[in-house]
Amino acid sequence: MTRSEHETETLIRDSLERLAARAPDGYAVRDALARADRKRRPSARLALAAAAVVVLVVGVVAGTQLLTRPDLAPAASRPVLGYSPGWLPDGFTEQYREGGPGTTPQVRRWFAGAAEVTLSAYSTADPEWSQTELRIASIRDQVLVNGRVAMVTGDTGTAALITWLADDDHVLTARVGGVPDARVVALWIAQGVTATPVGVRGELRFGPLPAGLTERSAAVKGTGPGDASTELTAADPARPAESAVRVTASAGSPGVNGAAPVTVRGGQGFFANGTVAVRLPSGRWLTVSGARPESELVAVANGVQLDPTPDYRWLGRATS
Repeated sequence: MTRSEHETETLIRDSLERLAARAPDGYAVRDALARADRKRRPSARLALAAAAVVVLVVGVVAGTQLLTRPDLAPAASRPVLGYSPGWLPDGFTEQYREGGPGTTPQVRRWFAGAAEVTLSAYSTADPEWSQTELRIASIRDQVLVNGRVAMVTGDTGTAALITWLADDDHVLTARVGGVPDARVVALWIAQGVTATPVGVRGELRFGPLPAGLTERSAAVKGTGPGDASTELTAADPARPAESAVRVTASAGSPGVNGAAPVTVRGGQGFFANGTVAVRLPSGRWLTVSGARPESELVAVANGVQLDPTPDYRWLGRATS
């Protein structure tokens, strides 16, 4: 075991033990966690998950009230993600949020070294997820998440995925990877999820787009505010893979050596290999890429709006 893996395992076990100590049946939970490296029977895992419900359930703040806050006003380039975890193992910090209009998946990710926790929400209006309830019913490896039947897939000991329906309109997944006893950790996370929305407010907004393209997603990522970046995508819904345009603002240089000079946003930019890049007045770089003509990529870059007050404060924090 590497030093990083040892530290991650220690953080997770310490966190689980502290939660277990607060549960009504604390001794039973601690005993179960002490045997985490042994193979658990399904009944034992469900008992542990039941204890976790008492510890993890938190009050749900009404979404309609939170949506009155400016940073939670939904827009295509400023999506709202509808779910939050009530508990995570110690040491995990949030480093990624992504969402978009319509049935675009909502994704949040936390990392602790090489270990990762991902909470995702999908719309049952999306054909890919419309039959999830039937799939759950057909799987033998089932568990309960807040009284709803869920399924466990990809259980390898250090990785697991829990899938359940939060309501008639939303499918949720809690994916855990690179942690010991991942199945139990994933169950504890799933039991604590609440309908508490958070915003995705980056530093970019799309302006005019080429004919046929519509906004698809907006993402913010980074280990902290210092290395934060914003990424927007747009595409033709009929041909999303072939038509996608990606716009990014970040501190890192995209590498412009050998690129042809081109006028972008009234100054000198660069074009090479389907990518237009220009340095912004802030010193950060704006890049626009896609399998589109140079003139269209330049037009997209010229139309992009910059938000002077992006919300990067949550990056590198445990919960937000």
